[in-house]
Amino acid sequence: MSYKDHCPFCYPHEDKDQNIIFENESCYFLQHNKQQDVLEGSGVIVPKKHHQDAFELTKEEWNDTYDLLQKAKEYLDEKFSPDGYTLGWNVGKVSNQTIFHSHFHVIPRYNDEPLAGKGIRHWFKQPENKREKLKRT
Repeated sequence: MSYKDHCPFCYPHEDKDQNIIFENESCYFLQHNKQQDVLEGSGVIVPKKHHQDAFELTKEEWNDTYDLLQKAKEYLDEKFSPDGYTLGWNVGKVSNQTIFHSHFHVIPRYNDEPLAGKGIRHWFKQPENKREKLKRT
């Protein structure tokens, strides 16, 4: 039995808390009920075909991801009125990819968040994130 046999993004209908908001030929825009209490409006764009990471996507999947991103932004702007967005891919364990099926994060951001103004680069630039090898030089 392979990882794909248990992949939550290969079988989105099997998780009652996972909602397909939009889909096109090759991708879904999914939201998960359990993430909405902290990451209000957040979702992921996922290719229907199992790919471990974004480097394996076809041109069609990239184009369909773009199309769903535009549709998701229109939907999220209307429904949630965010003040900004954080967008991105995690690739590999070191980047905190926990589901090894490629997925593009769409995270609305709000001015009243405790961490407003802090994007992903903020955390990467902290002194405690400096690599050991580089600390010695």
